Amino acid sequence: MAVTIGVPKESAEGEQRVALTPEVVKKFAALGAAIQVQTGAGASSHYSDEDYVAAGATIADSSEAIHTQSDIVLRVGVPTNMQIESLKPGAVLTGFLQPYADRARAMRLAERNITSFAVELVPRISRAQSMDALSSQAAVAGYQCVLIAAGQCPKFFPMLTYAAGTIRPARALVIGAGVAGLQAIATAKRLGAIVEAYDVRPETKEQIESLGAKFVDTGVSAAGAGGYARELTEEEKAQQAVKLGKAVANADVLITTAAIPGKRAPRIITLDMVQGMKAGAVVVDMACESGGNVDGTIAGQSVHVGNALVIGPTNITSRMPVHSSDMYAKNLFNLLSPFVKDGQFVPDWEDDVISGTALTHGGEVRHTMVKKVFGL
Repeated sequence: MAVTIGVPKESAEGEQRVALTPEVVKKFAALGAAIQVQTGAGASSHYSDEDYVAAGATIADSSEAIHTQSDIVLRVGVPTNMQIESLKPGAVLTGFLQPYADRARAMRLAERNITSFAVELVPRISRAQSMDALSSQAAVAGYQCVLIAAGQCPKFFPMLTYAAGTIRPARALVIGAGVAGLQAIATAKRLGAIVEAYDVRPETKEQIESLGAKFVDTGVSAAGAGGYARELTEEEKAQQAVKLGKAVANADVLITTAAIPGKRAPRIITLDMVQGMKAGAVVVDMACESGGNVDGTIAGQSVHVGNALVIGPTNITSRMPVHSSDMYAKNLFNLLSPFVKDGQFVPDWEDDVISGTALTHGGEVRHTMVKKVFGL
C-alpha cells in the first residue's frame, strides 16, 4: 500500500500558508505516494480544492481525518495537543515545530512514537540548502519588511527629478545580513534607497557591499558557530552602540532582521538610539515575535517612540502566501522525496540531513541540542 501524505488546514490565527501546493502534490504523486488534503487547506494561499484534485490529491473533510489516516503529515506550524493525540502511532510529522519551545510537546511526540522532523533543525550544510525552509521563508520576510517600511515612510525611496528640482532618496539602514537582511538590502536598493547595513559577523561585509550597500563598521566581531552570531560581551555591546547609534540617527528607515532560532532575538537598538532618530523615521523590527531587536517594539503593533514610528509586524511570510507556500512546499519535497521509493517512505538514518532534522524518533527525543536544552 502506498504511503499516504496528509496536508491539514493550518489552525494558527493569521497563518495563510499551506504545506503543499498542487505543483508539489504532482511531484509526490509521481513517486507513488497518495496525497490527501483537507478541504480549504489551500484557500488562503489561493489554491482551490479543485486544483488539488486535478494534481492527483483526494480531499478530506476534516483535520481529524488527515491526522488519523495519514502516514506522513505535512504542516506549516505546530499541531495542537489534540492533533498530536490524533496522529497514528508511528506516523511522520514535518513542519515548523518550534523544537526548543515546549519540552512537554516534544516528550508527547516521543511517547506516541511519532517520528517528527522540525524544519528549523535542517543542518546548515551545502547539500541541504534546497531543503532549508528557514532561509526560504526569511527571504520572504526580508522582502516584505522593506515594502512595509516603504509604505509608511514619508519620503520617496528613489531619487526623483521633477519640474521644480530633485528629491533626494531615502536612507535605509538594515541590521543583520543573514538571508532576510540580504533580501531586505537588495529590495531597498531596487526601490532606489541609499542603503547601509550592519552585521556583527565581519565576513558579511563583502556580501553587503556586493549588493550595493555600505557596510557600517563598528569594530566589533561576533562570528559564531553554524553561521549565527555569538553573544556579545557588555564591553562589545557598548562599543557597538556608540558607532551604530550614529548610523541609526542618520537613517530614514531602519529594518532589523537579527534572529537566532530557538533563542530570544538580540536587543541591538536601544531606546536612546530610537529617540535620536529624525522626525518621520520608520522602524520595522522583523524579529519582534521572538523578543525584538529594537527597544520599544510591540509585536503586532505600530507605536511612536520619540520621532519614529516603530512597527512590529507579525505573520510576515503569510502576507505573500502564494510564493511563500510554493517555496516551503519545495523545501519539504527536497527533504523527504529522496526517501520515498516505490510509494513507501524509507528514511536513511545514516543520512546527515535526516538524522540532523529529526526531533523525535523511536519513542525518544532524538536531537542532541534539543535534549541538552531540555535536560534529557
